[in-house]
Amino acid sequence: MATDYYSVLGVRRDATAEEIKRAYRRLARDLHPDVNSGPDAKERFAEVAAAYEVLRDPEKRRIVDLGGDPLGPAGGGGADPFGGGFAGFGDLVDAFFGTAGSRGPRKRTRQGADALIRITLDLEETAFGATKEIAVDTAVRCEECAGAGTARGTSPVRCETCSGRGEVQSVQNSILGRVMTAHVCPTCRGIGTVIHEPCPRCAGEGRVRARQMISVKVPAGISDGMRVRLSGQGEVGPGGGPAGDLYVEVEERTHDVFSRDGDDLHCRVTLPMTAAALGTSLTLTTLDGEEVVDIKPGTQPGAIKTLRARGVPHLRGVGRGDLMVHVEVQTPTRLDAEQEQLIHDLARLRDEERPVLGKSSGAGGGLFSRMRDAFNGR
Repeated sequence: MATDYYSVLGVRRDATAEEIKRAYRRLARDLHPDVNSGPDAKERFAEVAAAYEVLRDPEKRRIVDLGGDPLGPAGGGGADPFGGGFAGFGDLVDAFFGTAGSRGPRKRTRQGADALIRITLDLEETAFGATKEIAVDTAVRCEECAGAGTARGTSPVRCETCSGRGEVQSVQNSILGRVMTAHVCPTCRGIGTVIHEPCPRCAGEGRVRARQMISVKVPAGISDGMRVRLSGQGEVGPGGGPAGDLYVEVEERTHDVFSRDGDDLHCRVTLPMTAAALGTSLTLTTLDGEEVVDIKPGTQPGAIKTLRARGVPHLRGVGRGDLMVHVEVQTPTRLDAEQEQLIHDLARLRDEERPVLGKSSGAGGGLFSRMRDAFNGR
């Protein structure tokens, strides 16, 4: 019977070439005798390799799909699947060690890390924007060596351990023969060159720690927790490499009067009951300055007076949020005899000497009935 090469690799008969390749790599890693000491690992490994050799070839795969066996009876009569120009060997090496071939030395100069700093701003600053000067402790390019990391008059020399390749190679014997692997050179750490005379100021790093003053322009409408990105203002990289970015996170200080909800502001004003009943006007200090707010007669507790476009400017777009003035009515807790008599007279005139059960009558006399009851302890 012809060998079922699809079953050997554990793939469907309509599997794509990429799916066949992935299945082979997975099985090869698991069954290789160097990592699997099982009694049948070597035999299974040979079967997997032979199956991949067949299915990766379109012509041989066509023969399999027609019911034949391109390797002959019993998988080619014991033919060596690794001989005769086994085309999958490069894929096997790739399965174990990544992309075959030398990676070469890496650069000494590398990108610097990003940095994060927090600043605290008042509501007025987040609403209308501000420019702040902040001190940042960060890594900057070494001026002594201009980022090279070497002492003046010297330069890096080629690493003798890896001959400048940045990696060293080792050879191991396996069922496939001699397998060569590459590792990062421990002497130069993969760079390929060594600094024998480092800069005395930065010790060969090409960068030093320093404090810098940076100007940050905070846009109008920014809110608590948002960040401003300053490109190229982060830490300078090793070897004097390009700097990362600096992120400035905004923390908004709690305001004494206003609370913020998105771009809307909220505040509370407390009115005497007489002012709420008769109406009044008050002067409110907003973000834009003093503004007169009219309170209509009969204003109820919990009423909201909305001042349009007196909130925070929108960060993206035009316009502003609103300012919501929440009205609280203060009921007196202590009355002298004359004041109490006046309240009684008012309640009698408004027929509010007894509370009325049921739904509130809105702006009617229920307010003063409740106040009278509160005064008399009912």
